Amino acid sequence: MNWSLSINKDWEYLEERFDWIADMRNIPQDSLHHAEGDVAIHTQMVLKALTEAPSFQTLNHEQQEILWTAALLHDVEKRSTTVVEENGRITSHGHARKGELTTRRLLYELGIPFQQREHIAALVRYHGLPLWLMEKQNPTKALLAASLRVDMKLLSTLARADVLGRMCYDQQELLDRIDFFDAYCEEQTCWHSRKLFATPLAQFKYFYKEDAYPDYIPFDDLKTNVVMLSGLPGMGKDRYIKKHYNDWPMVSLDAIRRAYKLKPEDTSATGWAVQLAKEQAREFLRKRQPFVWNATNITRQMRSQWIDLFVTYKAHIKLVYIEVPFKEWLQQNNNREHIVPQVAIFRMLQKLEVPCVSEAHDVEYCITN
Repeated sequence: MNWSLSINKDWEYLEERFDWIADMRNIPQDSLHHAEGDVAIHTQMVLKALTEAPSFQTLNHEQQEILWTAALLHDVEKRSTTVVEENGRITSHGHARKGELTTRRLLYELGIPFQQREHIAALVRYHGLPLWLMEKQNPTKALLAASLRVDMKLLSTLARADVLGRMCYDQQELLDRIDFFDAYCEEQTCWHSRKLFATPLAQFKYFYKEDAYPDYIPFDDLKTNVVMLSGLPGMGKDRYIKKHYNDWPMVSLDAIRRAYKLKPEDTSATGWAVQLAKEQAREFLRKRQPFVWNATNITRQMRSQWIDLFVTYKAHIKLVYIEVPFKEWLQQNNNREHIVPQVAIFRMLQKLEVPCVSEAHDVEYCITN
């Protein structure tokens, strides 16, 4: 599939077309690490360094588009996270994490295909990892987690462009860190492809448990099955269940709210509905009765609280993420019996964290392009 964020890559054209690029002007950066100037100047320098890099020029067209788009967006949320501290230093803590969410939303609205969009969003999220890997609490786990989402060679190329596209006193030290990152990827067998685990259960347990080892093969003692849905309202989760699991019992927060006429904006009522849903789920888990857990589950935090419960009862967890194209999504929401206000679904879209393959024993992406 041919795609491009913009065929015309002239900066002035991009500023006129995209307000989030125009926003980069006059967003200050700390002169110690970015003596070149504001975010717009830095981003243009990164794009130049990237496209001139020999490692970039040997890539195929799609890989180049992915990297170029990631470089364009890598600091997109410095506009919302930049603060001037009391000592005069300028920081933008959390810009990569928030930038991933914004990148996902922007590219989804623009119709960029799912696989390429998620690769770009992950590159934005992890663009600083090659520089700060060894400062992580568990560097190996951080590295292997990233390898499930990004091509590490592309990540390294982006990180080099990010360093070369700035004026700073420690540029060579930063480049040396990226060299170490490359070597560590080779050592951990995630340089040429994502880290491969012996079994899906081994992969899940490694990322779920703090003290697990990547080469450990756990005994499969799972007792029952849970299918967990994830997706924004109006994506077609109910239709998916009717097609694939119509004969399975279902636990649904929306069904509980409707049965008891609870308003979604009532937080106390929502808390009560969640507790009732948990008890319903526990009943199925105790009986080892397979069931479907039907809710939006759009953030990792939302999903993790339920996954923790299912793991306690030794359930095999299949996590199914459902998505249709942007315009079709809006139309489906407007045509459903219980319409969610557009302002609410856009707010949820900005928070969307697509499930990672490490979050469950089995992760399925049901994507309509």
